[in-house]
Amino acid sequence: MKIGIVSLGLIGGSIFKVLIEKGYEVAAVTRNKAAIAEAKKYSPYISDNIEDLKDCNVIFVCSPMSATLNILDILEKILPSETIVADVCSLKEFVMNKKRPYAFIGTHPMAGTEHSGFDASFKELFEGAKWILTPFDDTPESSLEKLLKIIKDTGAIPITTNAKDHDAAAALISHMPMVLAQALMKTAMNNPLALKIASSGFRDMTRLALSNTVMANDMVCLNNENIKKMFDSFINNTQSLLSEDYSAQIEQIKDCRSKMYNSEGKNICN
Repeated sequence: MKIGIVSLGLIGGSIFKVLIEKGYEVAAVTRNKAAIAEAKKYSPYISDNIEDLKDCNVIFVCSPMSATLNILDILEKILPSETIVADVCSLKEFVMNKKRPYAFIGTHPMAGTEHSGFDASFKELFEGAKWILTPFDDTPESSLEKLLKIIKDTGAIPITTNAKDHDAAAALISHMPMVLAQALMKTAMNNPLALKIASSGFRDMTRLALSNTVMANDMVCLNNENIKKMFDSFINNTQSLLSEDYSAQIEQIKDCRSKMYNSEGKNICN
């Protein structure tokens, strides 16, 4: 089986590195000349021409969300119908809005860092992470099984759902926290004393303010309504915390949070 990867940023580069490690034959295309030079240290099948992926059995499209639909359209012109194509966008409804002549399966690996680029990628990124799949109802079972095996080989834990539910959940646990971190940082920017005395708590709370600008803009623009709904709920819960029995609520919250992650910081919810 030959794997193809479009774009070698943090996610694409990490998929590339872990599948090379697992013994797969992996090809990749990117317009970044520095990434091409580095990736050729791992595989000879690296170029800037997407047509070089037409003999791949499975292709991961790891481009920014704003470029993904165009890439999927280009692939329609060069791929045979049996090719499996998966995107890795953090939103799913906008890529699942049409059928493709190849076997398209929407996916979203729940992994990442505040860093970007091939140099920031590493093969352990997906170890123990959840990896969401949103297949069409008529996606061939054989295609889904092949993709599931590859995802498991990255060390990730696959979860299957539908695009609408995924996007609502992603707004809550991914997109809203990023906007919240950015808003918190923006609020503190004009308070010199706050910036001077801020320590680890503020550092950890604002880590997502360092998110890749292109990715952040795509998430907020494409999932705006879901993010707003989640912030409405967030504000209601904040008001509840400040106006009702604070200590009792905190104990419930602490109990839920303590059961979510193991000692290594991995989500262990089933």
